Amino acid sequence: MLESTRHQAVAEIRMARPPVNALNMELVESLLDELSSVIKDNAQAIVLSGNDGIFSAGLDVPELMSLSRNSVTVFWDRFFKLTHALLNSPVPVIAAVTGHAPAGGAVLAIHCDYRIAAEGDYRLGLNEVQVGLAVPEGILAVLRHWVGARQASRLATAGIMLSPSEALQLGLVDELAEAGAVRRRAIDYAAELTQLPPNALNTTRRNAKATLLEQQVSVDSIRLMTDYWFSDETQRTMRELVASLGK
Repeated sequence: MLESTRHQAVAEIRMARPPVNALNMELVESLLDELSSVIKDNAQAIVLSGNDGIFSAGLDVPELMSLSRNSVTVFWDRFFKLTHALLNSPVPVIAAVTGHAPAGGAVLAIHCDYRIAAEGDYRLGLNEVQVGLAVPEGILAVLRHWVGARQASRLATAGIMLSPSEALQLGLVDELAEAGAVRRRAIDYAAELTQLPPNALNTTRRNAKATLLEQQVSVDSIRLMTDYWFSDETQRTMRELVASLGK
């Protein structure tokens, strides 16, 4: 599921769930546990990465489609705990977006402090609407933080997928690196941050997103996501997606 490597003060957590780092309960739980572990082990910065060509393809729809309503509710609870753990990390988290990052993959990336994306024929963005899911307000708020209200509304409402250069232009990512060199660049950037006075760095980065950190995912919002998931519209669209993946 994961490969964790220490680069002196920087901990790299690499998603390694074949074939496309799809997010199921096991991967989400593993990420939560590993984030907690490296922080306890005094990492001064974290890099979240994927495989060459793929960061994460988002939710494991075929697996989630097989779950009961109660299990889906538990999944949403854990998924939102993961996004909050990234956002609320006491040390900087750098996303090494090594390739495609649709939907849930993009959601993980925007909850990090800084995103470095691979150059190439890749796509990233919050395309949830295209597969029948509404984008929760909390995730929209994070998207607005990076790209502004107008672009966040445009991108999320239509489920627009962006090329790396388009994502850079809009502020969805912060810089580009050659494919194959993204992880190394992210580790180097994270190491640069560890040279700064840590209290000043981490207090400032948390102050910069104070409004986002005040938001809490409620039980009602988790139930609402489950309601969306089991709605006729979403189930129909998801079945079509699973059928297309099979082809």
